[in-house]
Amino acid sequence: MAKSKVYFAKEISPESLVRVFDALETSLGDKVAIKVSTGEAGNPHYLQAALIKDLVKKVNGTIVECNTAYDGARNQTDIHMATAKEHGFTTVADVDIMDADGEIEIPVKDGQHLTVDIIGKNFANYDSMINLAHFKGHQMAGFGGVLKNQAIGIASAVGKVYIHTAGKSRDLDKFLHAFDTPENMAEMIPPQDDFLEAMAEAATAVADYMATNHHPVVYINIMNNLSIDCDCAGDPEAPCMQDIGIAASLDPVALDAACLDMVYNSTDPGRDHFVERVEQQNGRHIIDVAEKLGLGSKDYELIEL
Repeated sequence: MAKSKVYFAKEISPESLVRVFDALETSLGDKVAIKVSTGEAGNPHYLQAALIKDLVKKVNGTIVECNTAYDGARNQTDIHMATAKEHGFTTVADVDIMDADGEIEIPVKDGQHLTVDIIGKNFANYDSMINLAHFKGHQMAGFGGVLKNQAIGIASAVGKVYIHTAGKSRDLDKFLHAFDTPENMAEMIPPQDDFLEAMAEAATAVADYMATNHHPVVYINIMNNLSIDCDCAGDPEAPCMQDIGIAASLDPVALDAACLDMVYNSTDPGRDHFVERVEQQNGRHIIDVAEKLGLGSKDYELIEL
């Protein structure tokens, strides 16, 4: 079997982002969802609107998000839209908070933790997607790339609870107080690998849904502002590594694997700190599980542009 192709450019610019996308040679539909994190208020590390603008306009895309499952500036549609506006995204394209009017369930095949994936209702309105992720560390997942962006990012607020509890709960109110008592923690916080496996199942469910409906998906990781904390953190740690570049693929497993390998193979002085965060949370496990679920392959060819 041929290796999955991962295209890579060291330059991080609007022009470079378009060039990496073009290398995939994929035709998208008329209604393109651009799944990107709008960034928590107070966090400066999210993908800037000016960086993604040219690509979004090239495909006439809509920026899509879902509400969060934690207190902050994105857990309700009105304040989420205000945050998106403050961060410049509404000047680039229409912004759709996909679970503003409800959610839908899509099937999970061969899931060990999830029976369905609960996603924003409006996701059904799109016929293709660019999964445009900021590759960085993450407090709970170890790292975040396109797999996490597809799993947590497209899940509704309730769907996020369902994934984070590895299928144990859909109770948003209780999840908000998950760390208040040992009893809540025991009920709402599963073993780490269960959480990672649930994310892999959700990401695979979205890919299966798109494939079943003949909707193309392309995957892009932008490796800048490499903090060990996610864009969902209101007060993240400063980036510990220099920017690396932009990578893209039609295979999300290959893409996240390639980006993680670039971090591990880096000689940057901050590399060990980033890797420590990944290994504390057994972050690579999501890649292994996603491959076993058939979402993609860790066997890739890196093609530098």
